[in-house]
Amino acid sequence: MLLLSLGLGLLLFVWQLGSTGLVDETPPLFAASARAMAETGDWLIPRVNGLPRYDKPPLVYWAMGLLYALPGQNQWDPLGTWAARLPSALATVVAMQVLVHTLLLWPQARRQRASAALAAGLAFALSPLVLLWGRIAVSDALLTGTLAVSLLLAWRSYASGGRRWWASWLVLGLAVLTKGPVAVVLLGLTLVLFAWLQADWRGLWRCLRPLRGLLLTVLVAVPWYGAALVVEGEPFWRSFFGYHNLQRFTAVVNDHQAPWWFFGLMLVLASLPLTPLLMQGLVRALRSPAPPPALSLQRFAACWLLAVLLFFSLAATKLPSYWLPATPAAGVLIALAAQRRPRLPWRLSLLLALLLAAALAAAPLWVPLIVTPEMPGLPALLLAGGRLTVAAVCFLLAAALGFIGWRRGSAAALLALQLPLVLFVPLALLPLWHLGDQLRGEPVRRLAALVGERTPAAEGGDPLAMVGMLKPSLHFYGRRVVIYEGAEPAGLVNLAERLAGERRQGQEPSSAAQRPQVLLVIDADTASREHWRGLEPELLEQAGIYRLWRLDRRRLEQRAAQLRRAGVRADWRDPRPERY
Repeated sequence: MLLLSLGLGLLLFVWQLGSTGLVDETPPLFAASARAMAETGDWLIPRVNGLPRYDKPPLVYWAMGLLYALPGQNQWDPLGTWAARLPSALATVVAMQVLVHTLLLWPQARRQRASAALAAGLAFALSPLVLLWGRIAVSDALLTGTLAVSLLLAWRSYASGGRRWWASWLVLGLAVLTKGPVAVVLLGLTLVLFAWLQADWRGLWRCLRPLRGLLLTVLVAVPWYGAALVVEGEPFWRSFFGYHNLQRFTAVVNDHQAPWWFFGLMLVLASLPLTPLLMQGLVRALRSPAPPPALSLQRFAACWLLAVLLFFSLAATKLPSYWLPATPAAGVLIALAAQRRPRLPWRLSLLLALLLAAALAAAPLWVPLIVTPEMPGLPALLLAGGRLTVAAVCFLLAAALGFIGWRRGSAAALLALQLPLVLFVPLALLPLWHLGDQLRGEPVRRLAALVGERTPAAEGGDPLAMVGMLKPSLHFYGRRVVIYEGAEPAGLVNLAERLAGERRQGQEPSSAAQRPQVLLVIDADTASREHWRGLEPELLEQAGIYRLWRLDRRRLEQRAAQLRRAGVRADWRDPRPERY
């Protein structure tokens, strides 16, 4: 069963992993930082686009960087995405395996433990959030994987009377090196809720030895934090702890605002079409009498899920990816609820699968309504490819097989529903991903390649800027420092001043006499705005909605002076915690 689970995990998350480019906007920042580590040998502080990147600890960068350091990178990973995405994919597959292995060793019911274990792993892996974040180059999937392994090892120690109590705390140190103190908070809140509901504070304390365990976590995680503080000082402390941890919890960052019930909605959406089974499992885990330790996994999973729900609901900044650490717990609750064959949740789950199939089959009615300024041809290509029809068939087949399995009383009914959804990934999801990359990512890569060919990053080359839509993949694929600015008038004034006055690694300030031209990547909407018109640029290339201009800096400075006289103020010197 573990081999089958491993094969399915590799199909879902590793198959065709490097066949598309990096997805803007955040993944190229991670990838560029990791590649810079491999190329410069500076493994302490991630750096991107000539600046330090303090927002995440180094584990995900180290994992990517080790892959970027392998020889022959351009041959086996031409788009740079295998190296950047593999840590996310492998972390997800490992979490899936530990989940399956836990249920194989400690079956929570008498009926076919193997099918229940595999179903739990797939219920986690087939979450829409996991399918997405398990394949992109950010730290969320690695946090989810390391935290899930740590929590499952903690429960296994409790279920076995304290065996290998230390393992959970060591892995927790890796989670802290992935995304910071939030990992300790989530594990601690889970254990507190579980001890309270289980009414076994003494037993849990005896089995897990939290004081010694936290010391192990500190020994794993703190050395890097100490070294970073010694080398970088106050900027690191202010950015990492002040902005990316404390301020994200207490204030809205980057307009990521949502109502208090946002993660309740995520709970529903992230487990479709099996959300009714999740709700049944959650209610049963909270209402049933306290089970013996070896049979308490369902209750532990409920506390785990509630810990994520409570903590991030209290946070001011809210993002869908914050729900990812709850998805392994949701997988356990779904699989264990399905074993009892509850009539209403099963019927509702089958109905949701049918509704999703119907929505996909009705794509000709709603796809033409999609408005995508970055991908103007997307609706027509979505309908022409036929992949939405394939997706509809997969969900229809899932509903049909799930119904047959449920009616026959099969313990593998949930697996029967899930296997067509596994086929949905290579047959529909990945081709659609390729289409999106072709329309959204390929134009930027094309211009980045042209910049590298015509104006290499050697001393004396024209500086490079991008305004309007800010795509870090231009920096990653062009291997050049890029000055990014917005489309508004202040962005033009900022650009003129930054060319003359900003200094960063790989970018020296220069006058218009020293470097009379700037290469500018600009999208069609930004180029049509009044303050960007009339600059008489030389059009070097056009790809998708983007244009590559060679622009006379004297004209740029004249326009900036006009805007300043009109009251436009440059703000590039103002503090920007996430500047890149």
